[in-house]
Amino acid sequence: MMLAAPPAAPAAFLGVERSLTGRRWQVRATDERLALALSQRLGLPEVVGRLLAARGIGLDEAEPFLRPTLREMLPDPAHLLGMEAAVERLVRAVRDGESVCIFGDYDVDGATSAALLRRFLDAVGARVRVYIPDRIKEGYGPNAPALLRLRAEGVGLVITVDCGTAAFDPLAAAAEAGMDVIVVDHHEPAGTALPPAVAVVNPKRLDQDNSHPHLAAVGVAFLLVVALNRALREAGWYATRPAPDLMRWLDLVALGTVCDVVPLVGVNRALVAQGLKVMAGRGNAGLAALADVAGVRERPEAYHVGYILGPRVNAGGRVGEADLGVRLLTTEDAAAAAEMARRLDDYNRDRQDIEAAVLLAAIEQVEGRDDDGGVVVAAGEGWHPGVIGIVAGRLKERYNRPACVVAFEGDVGKGSGRSLAGFDLGAAVIAAHQQGLLVAGGGHAMAAGFTVEKAKLSAFRAFLDGRLAEHAAGRLVPSLELDGAVDLGGCTVPLVERLRALGPFGAGNAEPRFAVPAARVARADVVGSGHVRCLLFGAGGARLKAMAFRAADSELGHALLNAAGAALHFAGTLRADNWQGREAVQLFIDDAAPAR
Repeated sequence: MMLAAPPAAPAAFLGVERSLTGRRWQVRATDERLALALSQRLGLPEVVGRLLAARGIGLDEAEPFLRPTLREMLPDPAHLLGMEAAVERLVRAVRDGESVCIFGDYDVDGATSAALLRRFLDAVGARVRVYIPDRIKEGYGPNAPALLRLRAEGVGLVITVDCGTAAFDPLAAAAEAGMDVIVVDHHEPAGTALPPAVAVVNPKRLDQDNSHPHLAAVGVAFLLVVALNRALREAGWYATRPAPDLMRWLDLVALGTVCDVVPLVGVNRALVAQGLKVMAGRGNAGLAALADVAGVRERPEAYHVGYILGPRVNAGGRVGEADLGVRLLTTEDAAAAAEMARRLDDYNRDRQDIEAAVLLAAIEQVEGRDDDGGVVVAAGEGWHPGVIGIVAGRLKERYNRPACVVAFEGDVGKGSGRSLAGFDLGAAVIAAHQQGLLVAGGGHAMAAGFTVEKAKLSAFRAFLDGRLAEHAAGRLVPSLELDGAVDLGGCTVPLVERLRALGPFGAGNAEPRFAVPAARVARADVVGSGHVRCLLFGAGGARLKAMAFRAADSELGHALLNAAGAALHFAGTLRADNWQGREAVQLFIDDAAPAR
């Protein structure tokens, strides 16, 4: 059964001041009166009412939160600055049969944005192609040589997706060559200046109203498609051809939105909720093939998208063929899709091997020097730039501090960083660039990319440490936020079904995480790539399967493997475990602590 959570601002939950991962456990503050009102007014189970209240969902917000619809939440695309000019230029390109190129980023958000625009423009009879730059040879975003080569091949209009806001020089070169560019992006600009383009459509423009700042690039691209579809209908374009059904491409929007880890609030929540329904219909041959290769048999949820499908789409851009993800997502050929999905799965395994080697080298470097408790920075010659962002994330998790990883090739390195709530890493990187410490740099609050000269790496690290001390002093205490506790015997299928009502889960709507107090490990072993699989047992003979991912070489993993029946408090998320037609529940372990 559910145990009542402590009141707001309690002592460490279950007395866990420092867990096996070095975190202090705390419970989400909950307005118990609001929780009761939500349960009674909406006819919800008590646990769902409490979880809604803990997430700040009021009585008037609960209904659209639980049943998000695009009819209610999708904004008018015209509210975005530059949208009108972008649509006008695209209508002309479609009508006149101009050669259009979509220039995308090589990550999942870029791939899905490019695939969405490609599918729409193909459907309305436009002449369109896609260009994805090679991560190692060309780097991130538009580059002048590629744009000028496209111009020489007859391309008159380029649409950049998930990139372009900071590409002043390349876009200037394109303009000088007579090429028009439309920027469709969501990255933070460095200031009020915009690159030379027909239109810059970006909800984070400093002159843009702040009503929808959390859109992923694929969300911005979907609004462009909605606006362009409307304009083409008004221009009579569909008088002799069928109008496309935009809803059938929401699976792409869901994939890009979840994988770019933007907050699943407002319209993002509706896009993902509806997109997951479309994905379940397996109408996209590439996504269906990828699900088959990855072994996703159940109805897809945000977890499958973010942790199983997304990394495979990403793998081509990281260590393989940059445009393979887009080709997979746009093909109608089931056989070709199956072959591309297998290649992406192979690239993903290669990526995991490369990542493991770079992570080991980075850990040895960090732990081999005196540590001052600031931002974790690791750098190496010849490290693969396609995995440094993932490695930065692993270092952040390991040390509970913001982390940056740099792959040097000679005197210049490509870097990637990941942060914790409370420290805006993207703003810090932009400020460092403005002070001349970086060749280039930008990003979001939680993630950033940059280029740095080897001679300035120490100064850059000192700058980050100073920024951390100035803006986040005392606010980065490692902690794990919990939604309460549940006895091991209460981890049931009906409970998991009730929790699903709050999905889709992701950034801005965290999956409910509970403590399972004083359970014991009956057995534990290592499976897969360093995962620890356990069987837990508790009072009355209750049993529960559990898994701690990538934990085998950590203090948490060692404790699980050597528990020898000792009682531990566990913290994690509960998910359905469907195996051979049997429904059960599994705990995905995030943390544990001795039960004292």
